[in-house]
Amino acid sequence: MGKKVPDARQIYADFYLLLSSCGFHYRCFVDFCRSLSLDAMASDMEHVREEIEDENRGPSFHCDLYDTEISHKIAQMLLPGLATACVDNTTGDIFRTPALVAVDLRKEFVEYLTQRSESFVAETTILEGDLAAEASDDPYEIIADFADDFATLKRNLFGRISGWLLSEKREDKIDDIVQEMELSKFWAIDRREAIARTLLKNVDFKGAFHCVMKFDTTEDLAEHVASCGFRSMICANEGCNTRFTAAHLEKHDLACPFKIIPCEQNCSESLMRREMDRHCITNCPMKVVKCPFYQVGCQSTVPQCTLKQHIHDSLRDHVLRVLQRSHKEASADDLKRQAEQLESFSSELASACDVKSLTMVLKDLEARLQQPEATMTTGLQSDAHTTTSNAEQTEVSSPAHINTDYQN
Repeated sequence: MGKKVPDARQIYADFYLLLSSCGFHYRCFVDFCRSLSLDAMASDMEHVREEIEDENRGPSFHCDLYDTEISHKIAQMLLPGLATACVDNTTGDIFRTPALVAVDLRKEFVEYLTQRSESFVAETTILEGDLAAEASDDPYEIIADFADDFATLKRNLFGRISGWLLSEKREDKIDDIVQEMELSKFWAIDRREAIARTLLKNVDFKGAFHCVMKFDTTEDLAEHVASCGFRSMICANEGCNTRFTAAHLEKHDLACPFKIIPCEQNCSESLMRREMDRHCITNCPMKVVKCPFYQVGCQSTVPQCTLKQHIHDSLRDHVLRVLQRSHKEASADDLKRQAEQLESFSSELASACDVKSLTMVLKDLEARLQQPEATMTTGLQSDAHTTTSNAEQTEVSSPAHINTDYQN
């Protein structure tokens, strides 16, 4: 079987790439062909060159969407980063102040961050072993490290040899400069946002925080933007105006303080997440509470809404526990018999909902149970006293009667 003969386009393409790799411009070869009246060959070569360049050029419409949350976080960090460099650069200097050097250092700061971010991918690639594993993928941390490095480079001699870096005055001074810059709008947030976007795209070589998609037409790009995971969204929960990327919708939804969610303790109510803690520890009917008779040994914990049912179901146990507390010297059998006697007063006992009220009810009932015995004893003593009195009266009156009869 014979070998497959490559077509003319493939031959021209290979020849074009060979000329390019050797440093020859394709135009020289085309002119050479035309000088030999090989116009067809020259035209084919030029056509092949255009096709190859079109293929290398690729799609020309880029999706510029990015993670707005982390971009804003980076933009917020730039101001204290610059303030730190200004303070450390003028420490102990009687002729210069942080405000005086702020303009020049801002320009240097932006240039330094841009340069470091552009070379970050190459620097990360050459790292080996443990160093590569320790390299952060978080754009905020990466750029924050760049800002710290810049402040270190701009630190003057006094700052290097003194204890200034560890002093509280340094931190206070940095905070003051940041506030002064914010009030004077020295570095507007929109300008910092633009710089932050560039830095973010430079260091995010994995495409985790910005979209890297490219398209051939504006129509394809527009269709993609409508569903891109980095498109900006505003929380739909009433009262929440948080802005985030679509990819973070689920993450925000799980933490949004304004989202209406069912009660965590499974009561029938639904309320905002930010109100949940207060609800659960105050008026939630499913709040777990101790039995009010825990002071006398009942260890039960029940939902607040079933507390009355627990007190009703455990009435005999609660009565026995209160009796044990009131009659410490009584035997267990005597206390059980007394508790059984008191069960006939269940309606009165059920009205007691804590140790104090049940103790008072039991004392009253015990007094009522003992009253008939006391009444019976008093009655017997009264009858005996009456009989004795009558007998004495008979003995006294009989002699008088006899004497009277005798006289008659």
